Amino acid sequence: MNIRHARPDDLMNMQHCNLQCLPENYQMKYYLYHGLSWPQLSYVACDSDGRVVGYVLAKMEEDPDDQVPHGHITSLAVKRSHRRLGLARKLMDQSARAMRECFNAKYVSLHVRVSNRAALSLYKHNLGFEVSDIEAKYYGDGEDAFAMRRSLVGFENDPSANEEEDKDLLNIVSRNYLDCVLLKTVIIVKFRINVYI
Repeated sequence: MNIRHARPDDLMNMQHCNLQCLPENYQMKYYLYHGLSWPQLSYVACDSDGRVVGYVLAKMEEDPDDQVPHGHITSLAVKRSHRRLGLARKLMDQSARAMRECFNAKYVSLHVRVSNRAALSLYKHNLGFEVSDIEAKYYGDGEDAFAMRRSLVGFENDPSANEEEDKDLLNIVSRNYLDCVLLKTVIIVKFRINVYI
């Protein structure tokens, strides 16, 4: 298994993984928004053939109510065939480390359905998240959500961090940034062509 930064050409496969694994689905423009705004925060897990088998889609909160810089996990999914391999933890840790190192995030937040016991257990017992609130009728079907937080203070000093990947972070971020700039340019050009036609 390979954990790496998500690239623009991964977005369709991330969306496909989302559709297979989760009841909360997003339009492609939402993936593009994350990829263009915070290219260093989203990661994919790929099998030996290079197929995306899991992902984490993440962002920084732009106007946090508490005025504390923090990240947010928008979506995390691992295909059923590749669960229980530690991929969710690796994806989450990579994203959290990038939030801390690139944006000095103090914590990361997420929402989880109150009925999703497996995810709740993963977040609480394996990843160190704590329930901070319950948001009534958060999901489209009316189900409540647990709002959860994980402190990132000192996270960059985690001895389990993969030092090899940390050394390559700047190169990866630079490549992703250039990919995103190119993708954004293509989208703008296509939009302008469509407007004038």
